[in-house]
Amino acid sequence: MVLSNQTIAVLGAGNIGRALIGGLIKGDYLAPEQIRATRRHAATLKSLEADFPGILVGTDNIAAVRDASLIVLATKPQVISTVIDEIRDAVSDDTLIVSVLAGITTDSLQEAFGQELPVVRTMPNTPMLVDEGATAIARGKFATPHHLHVVKRMFEAVGKVEEVPEYLMDAVTGLSGSGPAYVYMFIEAMTDAGVKQGLPRHTAARLAAQTVYGAAKLVLDTGKHPAILKDEVTTPGGTTISAIAELESHGLRIMLINAVATATERSKELSKG
Repeated sequence: MVLSNQTIAVLGAGNIGRALIGGLIKGDYLAPEQIRATRRHAATLKSLEADFPGILVGTDNIAAVRDASLIVLATKPQVISTVIDEIRDAVSDDTLIVSVLAGITTDSLQEAFGQELPVVRTMPNTPMLVDEGATAIARGKFATPHHLHVVKRMFEAVGKVEEVPEYLMDAVTGLSGSGPAYVYMFIEAMTDAGVKQGLPRHTAARLAAQTVYGAAKLVLDTGKHPAILKDEVTTPGGTTISAIAELESHGLRIMLINAVATATERSKELSKG
């Protein structure tokens, strides 16, 4: 297997890092002893040890990356310069660097390391916590197709993966990176709408969430354009077309388009520091 001979160090094993570790172990991509994970505070390491017996955990980034074949940078973007300064001398020139940091380019990472390292930039999202993530990946100038394949297999352990050129990563951030928040707002609004019509809140919430999940699964499983699936449930003079007309009159479509554009621009601003 592509990942079977890797030793992976996850620096900053918060939600995204934990989800990745869990997917790799649960899918038998890696044995626990092939994974090292760090957090800044020792107190936060106990739950990692409890959830993933056998992985090596600690606060020492240098020890974690020494002899690792793949390093996942999952810290906060604001501290990445400090982390790289700390580990730079312990990283060999053939180590694969994988970044999940929003707004940090592969060129800036390579410059910070001061080596011609293979770097792959990724933008996952939080549904990877339930193995349903959407992750975009882009390779830096020194990363080969093999490096990209390794990273793709790694994130397939927690969801779907799409390869994009790096210049589109800000758009990915605006769409799928921030996208779960838009969907949560939609589910919340649908729930409130059900409550307004007399449904118990817990019933309305379950119906709303399952409706969104089922509709998304139908798009993925059938491969049909969403417009076709929409038309299939829209009968002349029926309830659905009346509701769609109301949504269109209030600009739902353009609001979502503008929301993604706004998040994309913000990501560009963050990448400029």
